[in-house]
Amino acid sequence: MATLLAHITVKPGCEDAFEQIARTLYERTHADETDVRRYEYWRGADPQTYYTLLSFDDHRAFIVHQVSDHHEEASPAIGQVVENIHLEWVDPIVGASPLVPTDMQPAPEGASDLAVTYTDRYAASVADWWLAQR
Repeated sequence: MATLLAHITVKPGCEDAFEQIARTLYERTHADETDVRRYEYWRGADPQTYYTLLSFDDHRAFIVHQVSDHHEEASPAIGQVVENIHLEWVDPIVGASPLVPTDMQPAPEGASDLAVTYTDRYAASVADWWLAQR
């Protein structure tokens, strides 16, 4: 499993454009990807803030999402409207979520250069204190 929370701040006046990108990514991700468990966008309480909860069957499925045609097509537009993004790996509390713990995997043998780059760039970070709680 691989689950993360994206903390997103968009540039002033770019909220509508970001939300349209989010709708398209949501639709394409759920239509085209089989190993997605959660992929949802939310508005935050502060102006220009958004969150995305992403959960995939495993880390490799997350990388498949990152290198997908629909994600790569959206990347330039995202870059134009997003001011800041912070990815936070999260871990479910057993008995309080249907998801299972986050686990890191290496890129599979024969993976594309982009998939290897993204595997390194977006390595799942499992906090030490989580291990004692599992």
